Amino acid sequence: MYLTGSEQRALRSVFALLADDHDETEVRECLGRSLLDLLHADQFASFVWNAHAGCFDRRVALHMDLGNLDRYGEWHQHHDPITFLLQRRRRATCVTEVMPQRELMRTAFFNDFLSRDGLHWGINLHAFDGGDRALGDLRIWRRRGRGNFGDHEKALLDLIEPAFIGALQRARCMAPCAAGLPAAAKWNALSLREREVARAVCEGLTDKEIARRMAVGVPTVRTYLRRIFDKVGIERRSALAGWASR
Repeated sequence: MYLTGSEQRALRSVFALLADDHDETEVRECLGRSLLDLLHADQFASFVWNAHAGCFDRRVALHMDLGNLDRYGEWHQHHDPITFLLQRRRRATCVTEVMPQRELMRTAFFNDFLSRDGLHWGINLHAFDGGDRALGDLRIWRRRGRGNFGDHEKALLDLIEPAFIGALQRARCMAPCAAGLPAAAKWNALSLREREVARAVCEGLTDKEIARRMAVGVPTVRTYLRRIFDKVGIERRSALAGWASR
């Protein structure tokens, strides 16, 4: 497999990221930013399949309209003609491998959801723990004029997959352990992004202001806050501000 110099540098950054300890949301979000650059893509989304609820949740998204994603969560995912086919592949797969592009473009899913954000050419990777437990997915899209993904992009994602799975598995193991740490050690149990959110709360920033500073969506900020509350063992924003300031 031939890699350009820029691809080699990007992959080194990806593997360094996935070797670090981050929470699940941060793993998927940071990897998504790297993949947009590596794969010359325009939009990224990631979900975790919740088998108990029968839906995809815990979303992370880049360069996508949050209102459109809300509609995906409420309606479109239940009328999605491609994602379960992609999920069954258990490896990086182009959307056109499971449904011809012209056929996809005739569906309500394309016209009422994908096209609203300019999502035209897609590639997915759905990660599992070796069994049937879904850990998280990577959904990468290009606008129409950028051209479809191909074997090279699939090979890059397949190369990354084992490290991605490992990072998500470590994150799942770390989350319950952190809650039982002594108070003095809990700050170190927070990820870098969680610490950034905690500091911003100390400054008195709102969720929207934190989202702008971190270049993420408000739902992502609120996900960080819930994880911080769980790890630190507090329930209120004011308590977090007081705790973090110390």
